[in-house]
Amino acid sequence: MTDAYRTVAERATARFEVQGSEFFGHVAPVDTVEAAEAFVEAVRGEYADATHNVPAYRVPAGEPSERAPGSEPMLREYSSDDGEPTGSAGKPALNVLQQREVRNVVAVVTRYYGGTNLGVGGLARAYSRAVKEAVDEAGVIEERPHRTLVVETEYDDSGTVRGVIESTGVEFDADYGERVRFDLRVPVAEVEALRERLNDATSGRVDIDR
Repeated sequence: MTDAYRTVAERATARFEVQGSEFFGHVAPVDTVEAAEAFVEAVRGEYADATHNVPAYRVPAGEPSERAPGSEPMLREYSSDDGEPTGSAGKPALNVLQQREVRNVVAVVTRYYGGTNLGVGGLARAYSRAVKEAVDEAGVIEERPHRTLVVETEYDDSGTVRGVIESTGVEFDADYGERVRFDLRVPVAEVEALRERLNDATSGRVDIDR
């Protein structure tokens, strides 16, 4: 079995004020660097009028298929002060994720300046608090590494394929075009067994790609 890990259960936002400055802590579960960067850009777009949008994330550096079986993933840890004094924002935000031992997670702290300088110490406390409260709001769960699978089949086999997928309880989306396409999010430890079941059920007539 591939080791489980701790992450946030869902997207969440926490808000508070410190000496007139308004802080919003945003967190979300993500599986890749690309997804983390997309979340950061989405928050920056939504809060484009903010004084700062400070990002921090801890996500796997590569796809599960690129690692040796059972090995721990290399984590990409990133943070930025986004214009705040060096070390006053991004690092304190990232430290919370490290201290809470959560990964596959991205955080962005939005600040609207309220006219009073908080100092490096005050900023560090505020940015830490924003991430802590957002993580608490989202909740922490134990998760297993997942892999995305794309399954395509003809309509004749689509009912059988869908039945096999639904019986596993994995998350999926279905698209009924010229062929039927299923996008699955499968725990890494269950990928090969599911491949075998789908191939057996359709006598190999299903196309499975990552």
